[in-house]
Amino acid sequence: MSVGQASKYIGKTVHTLQDWDRKRKFIAHRNPINNRRFYYKSELDKLLGKDDIAKPKRKIIAYARVSSAGQKDNLKDQMNYLRQFINARGIIADEYISDIGSGLNYKRPKWLKLIKEVDQNKVACIYVTYQDRFIRFGFDFFKQFCEWHDCKIIVLNNQDTSPDKELVNDLISIIHVFSCRLYGLRRYKNKIQNDPNLKE
Repeated sequence: MSVGQASKYIGKTVHTLQDWDRKRKFIAHRNPINNRRFYYKSELDKLLGKDDIAKPKRKIIAYARVSSAGQKDNLKDQMNYLRQFINARGIIADEYISDIGSGLNYKRPKWLKLIKEVDQNKVACIYVTYQDRFIRFGFDFFKQFCEWHDCKIIVLNNQDTSPDKELVNDLISIIHVFSCRLYGLRRYKNKIQNDPNLKE
């Protein structure tokens, strides 16, 4: 929510929310593009003291991924970094997910299970070391998808956990797919040109 929407939701003025933020009484989030304040509904509900007892506890997830089994050391480094970051903030993760598969693969079983749980409103927060650990392309969409379900993706921006070799391999895979499609289109065109039954 914007600061204006949040002020109406909790019945306080915009000035009060801004003052609370400056005094660190109730800290706002900041838009990385325009630096404007925004708020999550779940945090505003906690501020209002709304009863959450009837609601099932939603999970905090730490997610790490590498492309191949040969990168297990990198996977371990990601997990250690996530664990240290989370524990240093007094947070207890409910689940640590170690995944192996290409960031271009949208059918990774563990990743699909996580997306399904987000869709079922079972996940409160997902921690990843770098956004391409979650998905190679389309991260902004999945971040928005999570926000629709009141789930946050926290990206720690540790670029060291994102191997350059993976990006190269993923780009090669994309080029290969498009090359195959172009080859298929050429074959289809030649077939039409050489088959008199397919000509008008």
